[in-house]
Amino acid sequence: MLELEVVSTVDSSVEKSLFSIAGSAGSVPLLVGLHTWSADRFNQLESMLPYCRARGWALLLPEFRGPNLTSNARAGQACASREARQDIMDAVDTVIERYPIDTANIFLLGGSGGGHMSLMMAAYAPERWRAVSSWCPITDLAAWHGQNLSYAPHIVACCGDIPGVSEAVDREYMERSPVNYAAEIARANVFVHHGRFDKSVPYTHTYNLVREIEKIDGEKNFFYEIFNGGHDIHYEEAFKWFDGHVNTSVKEAVRITA
Repeated sequence: MLELEVVSTVDSSVEKSLFSIAGSAGSVPLLVGLHTWSADRFNQLESMLPYCRARGWALLLPEFRGPNLTSNARAGQACASREARQDIMDAVDTVIERYPIDTANIFLLGGSGGGHMSLMMAAYAPERWRAVSSWCPITDLAAWHGQNLSYAPHIVACCGDIPGVSEAVDREYMERSPVNYAAEIARANVFVHHGRFDKSVPYTHTYNLVREIEKIDGEKNFFYEIFNGGHDIHYEEAFKWFDGHVNTSVKEAVRITA
């Protein structure tokens, strides 16, 4: 596993990512794995690396300004800020420049806070991802502030204050919440999964995003399920969905999904 240092194209800060690639005669698919709300770039290493190695894929684990916690001095730059979103793009661009990556097969996977960020990245760069798998995502930070009191102080650290205190603060909540980017997310190829009994992030976060997506006219490759479970990521299911997209058209892959 390599540790990469990537210079941000937003503010020139040096941001770290983990990267793994097996020896290959040609270009390989890339999985971009996103850490959860309270974690860092090491969070998904043990869970995602075995699946990538079994397939001969590369794995990129960016940190995107660290955990969304009061203990993070840069919390305001975490949690789907412009800097955090661009950190992921900069890391992807760096490995594409340095390694034999199949740019037609770049996948994105995250759960909980990583599910939130995966949807924000689907909106930020819908054309970049072959497929996005999002699990138990927070889609509305203002709503979640009132739903999970344990995380409320951390949301405040990211967004600057409690919801409703000022227009500027409300703008931070809005701009960091996927539910406000339905039109952009609808342009990507996305599958959202949420546990019906999720006690950390209510499944209504996904349901409300679905309602907004369904208002969008035109063809969409957006899928969702409310599964019988809690606050979980089912890695095998996520990778099985990704497998269906390698060397097939998106339309062929989503017919398999349906």
